[in-house]
Amino acid sequence: MARLTFFALFALQHRGQESAGIATSDAKRIKVHTRMGLVSQAFDEASLGQLRGHIAIGHNRYSTTGSSRAINAQPLIVEGYGGTLALAHNGNIVNAAHLRQELVELGYHFHTSTDSEVIANLILSSPGRNWVDKLRYSMRRLQGAYSLALLTKDSLIGVRDPLGVRPLCLGQIDGGWVLASESCALDHIGARLSREVEPGEILVIDGNGVESYQEPPRQASCVFEYIYFARPDSIFNGRLIYPAREAMGKILHREYPVAADMVIGVPDSATQAGIGYAQAAGISFSDGLLKNRYVGRTFIEPDQRIRELGVKLKFNPLPQLLSGKRLVVIDDSIVRGTTTPHVVSLLRGAGVAEVHMRVCAPPIRYPCFFGVDMATRWELIAAQKSVPEIKDFIGADSLGYLSLEGLLEAVAIPRDKLCLACLTGDYPIPVQLEMDKLALETATGQT
Repeated sequence: MARLTFFALFALQHRGQESAGIATSDAKRIKVHTRMGLVSQAFDEASLGQLRGHIAIGHNRYSTTGSSRAINAQPLIVEGYGGTLALAHNGNIVNAAHLRQELVELGYHFHTSTDSEVIANLILSSPGRNWVDKLRYSMRRLQGAYSLALLTKDSLIGVRDPLGVRPLCLGQIDGGWVLASESCALDHIGARLSREVEPGEILVIDGNGVESYQEPPRQASCVFEYIYFARPDSIFNGRLIYPAREAMGKILHREYPVAADMVIGVPDSATQAGIGYAQAAGISFSDGLLKNRYVGRTFIEPDQRIRELGVKLKFNPLPQLLSGKRLVVIDDSIVRGTTTPHVVSLLRGAGVAEVHMRVCAPPIRYPCFFGVDMATRWELIAAQKSVPEIKDFIGADSLGYLSLEGLLEAVAIPRDKLCLACLTGDYPIPVQLEMDKLALETATGQT
């Protein structure tokens, strides 16, 4: 199971690059191994050999609460009167500080500065005769985004919050069952997608098979999964991501056509939209920017200095293809404005005659509190500058953002089923607009 989980984590490396871990159970005890770095750096034959058992969960960390450090790596194990539990969490809990204080007053101790440990201890402390009762009580207290993989000594449990902000799916493999954030992980290990876990659903998988328990949902799936996060070969809300991104490019051309010779996409998440734009425009699409595959996704680097260095290492243009061309450049989003000016400068240096930037997302003006470490509002360039000012800042000849209506058409999901808070400021649950990512770290006394 540990080896199978190891390969599944490879498929989900794009969702987090700070640390990786696996926990296993042999029905007697739970073992865990975590380490900072990529999946390939976190494990070797010796560490996998120690993780014996017939159940396993794994995690790639992308920090949204708590700093990037070894003690915050997951899966984490908690023990209490309710039993022993290993937990892997994708998302962000907006009332974590309040819940943590309650748990401290009840005598619970915290060793990390993550909201994930708050979830785990809340489950342990909750009333109920079994894990399902405890989870149902916890879900009524938790506010925010949480897709969970839980491991007990004899069961695997999947939980998706009632909003369904972050993805979670169920698959079958060799007579057993597997849960994953994205269906691409199932493909990599030879599993077959059964279905997506519903918002508000609890799945308990044990020797008796799969049991489903449903809490009342109020769906608000994250639109950024379509724009950026998910791999194009994954299925989300019943639809493959690839054609949704291709549709974004076609609609971008409809909304912002321009006379040009070539279309390129900023690799990798804008490639499919670039192809769509080129098809709609009737001009060629080319790989005019080559990406260094060994540099992480700069958007999710935890430190701004590393992020800026990563941009400089990440792309290399092809002057022989680009020189003298009027170029349409498709990007998935402009968040802080860190990457885009450098990309435009690289293209100018390669002899591009005109750079027309087209963006697959509407302007991002509000921070996310549900699992995307997007920045505070003062760091978001679209919250501080108008579109013409952003065009001048990035150095493009023209700039066009996909409209909200165009985005909704591309993803083909009703507006009331999506979380669009980063675009509209309309959060599906109340939030504190300047929440501190490190607030729990201060409470723990970590520095």
